Amino acid sequence: MSTSAHTALLLIDVQESFRARPYWTDAEAPAFFEKTNALIAGAAQAGIPIVQVFHTDGPNRADNPFSHASGLIKPLAELAPFDPALVVEKHRHSALVGTGLAIWLHQHGIRRLIVAGIRTEQCCETTTRHASDEGWEVDYVTEATLTFAMTTPAGATLSAAAIRERTETVLAGRFATICTVEQALTRAAEAA
Repeated sequence: MSTSAHTALLLIDVQESFRARPYWTDAEAPAFFEKTNALIAGAAQAGIPIVQVFHTDGPNRADNPFSHASGLIKPLAELAPFDPALVVEKHRHSALVGTGLAIWLHQHGIRRLIVAGIRTEQCCETTTRHASDEGWEVDYVTEATLTFAMTTPAGATLSAAAIRERTETVLAGRFATICTVEQALTRAAEAA
């Protein structure tokens, strides 16, 4: 097995579906792709298996960007190509619900997860909390996650930066270790 055999990278929902959503903006995408592609390259070099997760739900119609009929259930164009160890489709926020991912991780002796993808506070955070509760150690690479501004119930705008900070705050020390790309790769090598 590789030197980082007990770690897997979960690359969550980095798919073209999001470009069809009204909240999509390219403002933070270049930094996201730079860090995510560096994480993919580092994981591949270290022999860390990469699990590619796609989100699908709703009616299977061309006007639903999260359906196969849309043609958008595919990696975002800027994502560096890689050979996934596993590809799963999820229908809930957590990549561990209804996908067989947990079984695969156990079968391969994976004890540590590196989480990256879209959206920071939704599927990435939900998967992180779920994985932590199920006993995996999780490194959350915020700089390799992407999200978009949201409107609060009170009508204020919550920026993407504020959402990332809030996600780090609620995950740190409880559900995950907040890491840079370099820290996550170093921690995986040290844990091997």
